Amino acid sequence: QLQLVESGGGLVQPGGSLRLSCAASGSTLRYYAIAWFRQAPGKEREGVSCISGSGGSTHYADSVKGRFTISRDNAKNTVYLHMNSLKPEDTTVYYCATQKLATVQGWFPVVYSYWGRGTRVTVSS
Repeated sequence: QLQLVESGGGLVQPGGSLRLSCAASGSTLRYYAIAWFRQAPGKEREGVSCISGSGGSTHYADSVKGRFTISRDNAKNTVYLHMNSLKPEDTTVYYCATQKLATVQGWFPVVYSYWGRGTRVTVSS
């Protein structure tokens, strides 16, 4: 049974950087598209970025374009979200998800069956 585990969250000052990781246990991530979402209290889960199983296709929400970069290291069974120029409004819990398909599945959370428990990012001075 595939389990996703996010890590790398923490407290960072505005303008700082963090790298989130999404690792898998129980199965490989190697061929699966992965999406990152975030959800603030009282708000809907928001798609942030996604990457295809090959890594050849990536997509970003307008709110993070130019600041966040998604990548994957299939040898390490891990997908990363590199977050630069962080803003206070980026503060929330970040989740990775997959539907165990190679192609990206878009921004609708209901599409995804496998989720991690999230990692919290706090951007504050």
